[in-house]
Amino acid sequence: MTAAPRRWAKARTKKTTGSKRTLIGIKRVYDPPGPADGTRILVDRLWPRGLSKDDAALDQWLKDVAPSNELRRWYGHAPDRFAEFRRRYLAELKAAPEAFAALRDVAGSGTVTLLTATRELTLSHAEVLKQLLTE
Repeated sequence: MTAAPRRWAKARTKKTTGSKRTLIGIKRVYDPPGPADGTRILVDRLWPRGLSKDDAALDQWLKDVAPSNELRRWYGHAPDRFAEFRRRYLAELKAAPEAFAALRDVAGSGTVTLLTATRELTLSHAEVLKQLLTE
């Protein structure tokens, strides 16, 4: 299996003495962990198929930040539906702010890698989360 390219973005942080910039990455949960991953957070609602919890090498599983089962099934990772998926997903996150707040709190403490089983990272909910964290 070939490793997907890591996608990193710097989160904007307030300038304070001694603060460091937070880096947000996205990676497939099936890819091996790397030394630059930082805190590894699974952001899928369902546990990835064929992956043991030991092999996942994750620090947290925040399944409440993932899209609802209904939205996930509707989207089906169809590229032409991504814009509408993003709009609906943002509405879900707005309706349950505590789920995103938990992710934002972890991301504020340093480098974070969002993990997902999705093959197309740029058309995934993890990409939407990364964009929110870096705004």
